[in-house]
Amino acid sequence: MNDETDNQKTPDKDETAEIINFPLPEDSRYLTFDLERANLRGRVIRLGSVLNQIIDPHAYPEKVAELVAETVTLSVLLSSMLKYEGIFILQAQGEGPIYRLVSDVTSEGDARGTGGFDMEALEELLKTNPAPKIGDLIRNGYLAFTVDQGEYMERYQGIVELRGSSLEESIHHYFDQSEQIGTAIKMAVEKDENGNWRAGAVMLQHIPEHEKIPQDHKPVPENWNRARILLETCTKEELIDPKLHDETLLYRLFHEEGVRVYSPQPIKKGCRCTPEKLQSILALLSEDDLEHATVDGKIAMTCEFCNKNFDFDPKEI
Repeated sequence: MNDETDNQKTPDKDETAEIINFPLPEDSRYLTFDLERANLRGRVIRLGSVLNQIIDPHAYPEKVAELVAETVTLSVLLSSMLKYEGIFILQAQGEGPIYRLVSDVTSEGDARGTGGFDMEALEELLKTNPAPKIGDLIRNGYLAFTVDQGEYMERYQGIVELRGSSLEESIHHYFDQSEQIGTAIKMAVEKDENGNWRAGAVMLQHIPEHEKIPQDHKPVPENWNRARILLETCTKEELIDPKLHDETLLYRLFHEEGVRVYSPQPIKKGCRCTPEKLQSILALLSEDDLEHATVDGKIAMTCEFCNKNFDFDPKEI
């Protein structure tokens, strides 16, 4: 070393340290990833403000709001595995205190959801059963998956009986019985201390007709079983933590499986109700039906998804 170098002052850490705050991704989004060593594909779904924007306009009881949040989360999760141009619809329907849950997601990432319920029947059930299963809330129910790509494309629909204790278990049943694609889901939905809903989910699937998967395109059993066991270690807190990056969560779970992530896709609330659409529905009614629907010289309609009110002059229909 020369004298000049020797006489240089070594900077203190405080003088050079820089705090770097990496920005969090969009509040509501999904991210696709591959486990390259296991030849598996997956999705991570994290939903925050979107859920509150969907739920807040309605005076839902707590249990209904929770199930609407679950339905929206699952619809985003399932739609993210498809390549489509149009609308993916997830619907649970039956009899009982809650008779309908619906959520749909467009290929652009616009999500919405709603729930139909009988308040009196729900309160009566919760008195004797504070933690009801999905079959207690929706009796004789079914779960329907629909992909609607417009009037010039054939609709795809799958229907399965509501089974198990939750919507999540019914989804597993659907894949086991209908698609026969190995699928594992871990989901959490919860309201935080500020009264805001948050949800998170991770889904794993083996890739059908993947050139690297032997045994007639079925997953290698050891890889599949290990990945499912690792997924089960994911906690509710990790799934709904808004400060936990998706990549960090995936590394915690699957760092030995060779995780490869793709760009996250944002999810936002989007309702497709417009005065023109609703007026076109009214135009199909008979004059008697229009007269019956008219109150104080106007016809009032409310969108069941966003709870927005529309008023129409029957003379203009």
